[in-house]
Formats: sequence, structure tokens, C-alpha cells
Amino acid sequence: MDEVVETLTRIEQNYRLFQQQQFSFIRALEHTREEANDMMRPVSSIVQVQCYRDHHCFNSTDRRVLTMFISICNDLRNLCHKMVTVHPGDSITNCLLEKCKVLLNDSNDFSAIRATYPHAVVNYLSLEEARHRYGGVVSLLPIVIDNMWEWITYSKRHTLYVVSHGHATSKEETLTSQTPPVRHRAVQTSISNKNNVQLQEKDFKKFLAANQCPKQKAPWKPPGKHP
Repeated sequence: MDEVVETLTRIEQNYRLFQQQQFSFIRALEHTREEANDMMRPVSSIVQVQCYRDHHCFNSTDRRVLTMFISICNDLRNLCHKMVTVHPGDSITNCLLEKCKVLLNDSNDFSAIRATYPHAVVNYLSLEEARHRYGGVVSLLPIVIDNMWEWITYSKRHTLYVVSHGHATSKEETLTSQTPPVRHRAVQTSISNKNNVQLQEKDFKKFLAANQCPKQKAPWKPPGKHP
């Protein structure tokens, strides 16, 4: 889990650098779309950006920023596959990962997604750009990164709960192993009570033998009738 956190932190740092160059990214898309005669449709997939870079990019600055976007997408995709092996997952974590996988698929259409507060990437676009051209492509990375952080937070809480629950179970098992079973305790109590009763009876007999007064003999009388 620590390695996943470190990797995502590094990717997020690279994204922050990319975010600072959003204007350059949009201009690179504008230039390559013009070269491709593809100005009508929105930028809607990773493979579309890659096609612009590989076949319609003739400017080193444009190529660099487009490559940076594609590289971050690849890093997030690799991390997404790694997360599956780190945590067994449940319905919540599986849903988060599945969402990330779909968004990062090369041919997935992300034109309809929009990053919301606290992200302001869409606000840096003009109304036309945000609605019809670049609102989805600038929203992809922050949405995926947010989902991955949510996966990490949930997984950590779930793991801590399992460890705590296991520890509690272990303590309970220890107490159970140290405490004799109820039936065994009952037998021991019965034997102890029986021994105490026998000792009390023995002591009582001794007391009687030591303290019993001798019977007085009647005075002798000669045989015959007596009044």
C-alpha cells in the first residue's frame, strides 16, 4: 500500500506541472487539430490525442506537452492494474477501480465528463471550449486521480478495521484459553464443596468426642420393690 501511495503522489506531482501548462496543452490541441482538419468534433479519447501527436504535430513544444498528457495517462493505467494486486477489494473499491479503468481506456469517450470543485480546470476554458471541445480532456486526469485517492483512503480504513477486529478476536481467544470451561469449573466447585463438607463432619465428630459429658450412674438399690 505504501508503494501505491508513493506512486500516486509522484503522478500527482507530475499532473500539477502539467496543469500549470494547460494553456500550452490547449494550444497544442488547436494546432494539431488544424493540421488534421479535425476542428468540428470534440477531443474525446486518449487515442485521439495520441493520433494528433504522432501524425499531426510538427512543433517540439506541442509534442512535449501532448506527450506529458499521454505519459500521465499511462502511469495511471499501470497503477490502476497494480492496485488490484494490493488489496483484495470489495464492491466499493472494485467500483472505483473499474471507473478508473474505463476512463483510462484508450478509446473511451470522455467528452461528457467535467471536473468540479475544487478543480478549476474547466473554468480556465472559454465557454465554447468547455462545452464543445476540451471540457472532457482537461477533466480526465483530476477525476481519475481523485478516484484513486478515494480508493486508497477506503482501503486503508478497511485494512485497519480488519487488523483491529483480528486483534480483538485474538484477545478473546486468549482469555478463553486461560479461563477453564464452565462445565470444568462446575465440577471443580462440586468437588471442593464435597471436601469441605467431609472436613466439617469430621471436625464436628471430634468436637463431640472431646466435649461430650459422661452419663451419670443411678445409685445402687437392693433388689425388691421400691416406692
